[in-house]
Amino acid sequence: MDLRKIKKLIELLEESQLAEIEIHEGEESVRLTRQHAQPAGTQTYALPPQAAMPPSAPAASPQQPAAGAADGGEDAEEALPEGEVVRSPMVGTFYSASSPEADPFVKVGSSVSSGDTLCLVEAMKMFNQIEAEFSGKVVAVLVEDGQPVEFDQPLFVIKKG
Repeated sequence: MDLRKIKKLIELLEESQLAEIEIHEGEESVRLTRQHAQPAGTQTYALPPQAAMPPSAPAASPQQPAAGAADGGEDAEEALPEGEVVRSPMVGTFYSASSPEADPFVKVGSSVSSGDTLCLVEAMKMFNQIEAEFSGKVVAVLVEDGQPVEFDQPLFVIKKG
């Protein structure tokens, strides 16, 4: 199993209230758990509740906020333009378009309807469409294409209307 996948699973476990995640991929299986329990035939990675990630490639450092992203704290929330904030439902990589050559799904000034695709967030080689939950006008795009995003990180501000 790819080490990058395991690291993403560790990040998901750390940010959630889950005690354990188990993934089966073909004949391989990985179980990540906060307590020490290891059934025969599986790999177990035990994590304390606030385990720190070992240093890795600079591309996906969770401590490194995306450019222009307002993450954490009330002061950061107050700095956002007026409107409804669309947040990332997962940890992953933000993509503004379906391919590098394609136009972005939306940009500042775009009108969106409920159900329109705003962006893609790639997590564990799965591309997840992030859709508008309401109609309005995009007043801010808070993440740059290709940047890592955290769970609940603001992605867009949309003014209803």
